[in-house]
Amino acid sequence: MDNLDWNQLKAFLETAETGSLSAAARKLGLTQPTLSRQVAAIEQHMGVTLFERVGKTMALTSTGLDLLEHARAMGAAAAALRMAASGRSQAVGGVVSVSASDAVAAYLLPRLLRRLRAQQPGIAVEVISSNAMSDLLRREADIAIRHVKPEQPDLIARLVREAQAHFYASQSWVQAHGHPRDAQAAAHVAFVGSDRSGQYLHYLAQHGLHLSEDNFSCYANHTVAHWALVCQGLGIGAMMDEIAQGTPGIVRVLDDLPPVRFPIWLVTHRELRTSRPIRTVFEALAQGLAQAPGDGED
Repeated sequence: MDNLDWNQLKAFLETAETGSLSAAARKLGLTQPTLSRQVAAIEQHMGVTLFERVGKTMALTSTGLDLLEHARAMGAAAAALRMAASGRSQAVGGVVSVSASDAVAAYLLPRLLRRLRAQQPGIAVEVISSNAMSDLLRREADIAIRHVKPEQPDLIARLVREAQAHFYASQSWVQAHGHPRDAQAAAHVAFVGSDRSGQYLHYLAQHGLHLSEDNFSCYANHTVAHWALVCQGLGIGAMMDEIAQGTPGIVRVLDDLPPVRFPIWLVTHRELRTSRPIRTVFEALAQGLAQAPGDGED
């Protein structure tokens, strides 16, 4: 195991975690042939077979399984080393990555980052638009905006505020179909769906709307696309109030229904709070996201 190449170890670890050479290559920013060569090189270096190809997946051999936990420990140690180094940085500059859902990344972050850029021109922010929870422990992001409180003890989470959403439609849709105000009226109008598995129907039922698949005019499983369909007059959809209020040509409907409430959490790793650039971005986001709709707008 002398002179073990760390890139080869990462190739083994990501392939084991994802079960796919192509997925591991995307994760590491490599081409698949390059990653495949690194996996083959670590097998040759160690004199063992770590994977067996099963269809399109890479299955760990018994030897690979035995070594996986050791590789994970080395990966965690390397991540901790990187975080400790980041934590010592006190220069107000560099790149800070922020993960957020597609709607927050598209509609809320740009205004906040414009303000931050004016105050701290040395800091560049990488926006990671993802509806999945980025793994802060593995430095997939420095800061995450989430709607659930993380449970990992190494993470610092600040509850920024409780946000709310209502149901909206375009002005053209309201002009054509009327202004439904209660659940009874909603049963006879079109909605934009978010999935075909029944989960969104269950979500709507929890908020007093007992609909069927016949109510859906179309579907979109990403919030930005979902909102674009609502804006084009294809039906009713739910949206955060601050996003809806900043969208021209949108009318709140189903006024008699109570708001949908959900928390906004700002999360980072405990050691990263000692990094001045990350701390600066964290505090700027906390201040900006804490504002209720319409407060402090530029």
